[in-house]
Amino acid sequence: MRLPTLFVSHGAPTLALEEGPDAAMLASLPATLGPVRAVLVVCAHWQAAAPVVSATPSPATLHDFYGFPAPLYQLAYPAQGSAWLAAEVEVALATAGLACGRDDRRGIDHGVWVPLMKLWPAADVPLVTLALPRGASVAELIALGAALSALPDEGVLVLGSGGYVHNLSALSVDGAAPPAWACAFEAWLDDALLSGDRQRLSGWAEHAPFAMHAHPSSEHLAPLFVALGAAGEGAHARKLFDGWRYGALSMAAFSFAAPPAGACNAL
Repeated sequence: MRLPTLFVSHGAPTLALEEGPDAAMLASLPATLGPVRAVLVVCAHWQAAAPVVSATPSPATLHDFYGFPAPLYQLAYPAQGSAWLAAEVEVALATAGLACGRDDRRGIDHGVWVPLMKLWPAADVPLVTLALPRGASVAELIALGAALSALPDEGVLVLGSGGYVHNLSALSVDGAAPPAWACAFEAWLDDALLSGDRQRLSGWAEHAPFAMHAHPSSEHLAPLFVALGAAGEGAHARKLFDGWRYGALSMAAFSFAAPPAGACNAL
């Protein structure tokens, strides 16, 4: 059975220690997916001039943050890498005419291990990470995902980890209502995704309301477009979760999948 692709907002590192609705949503996802052979994570926190695939046999858990509670720095996510999947990614990108580097020492940053700790707390699913090409357009990110679109047929979950609305300078106390500008941006992006309008998505930075306030830099939204592309042409979006932390930090999550055979195209 072909897997969907996913985009999740990884939020603050403290999510790893929490049991709220956002954490519960992540924990519930594996039961909806079917067997997962391995996971390929494209995360906002790893960028390079061109795609780079990790091939680390036992990637270290990186605590790439400061000023958080001491127990957070004791956490480790001891998942194993996957030489098989790293090689598959290299071949898939080469076949699509995309250059791909290889990193045999890369650890996993918190944008990877925090959501995975909720998805598979036993760390028993092999993982590989892929660096985002720095400065890539939406079309280029979707094309990168499309080059990987055979992987879901092989039991590989392609997971984009970022932030649906991500402006750390605009945060407030946890539990505060999201501001109007954040809701306006979210509504625009929801509509573009759920309508399947990839041309509209390509112009999000120019046309979405409050785009530059929602994303002063675009790396936290980029994994969403890779996940969308990896689902294949004509894939439909489904919003899995809609929640906010610290006022303006969206925890939205989406799945992307082709509609079932015989289903109508109406959303």
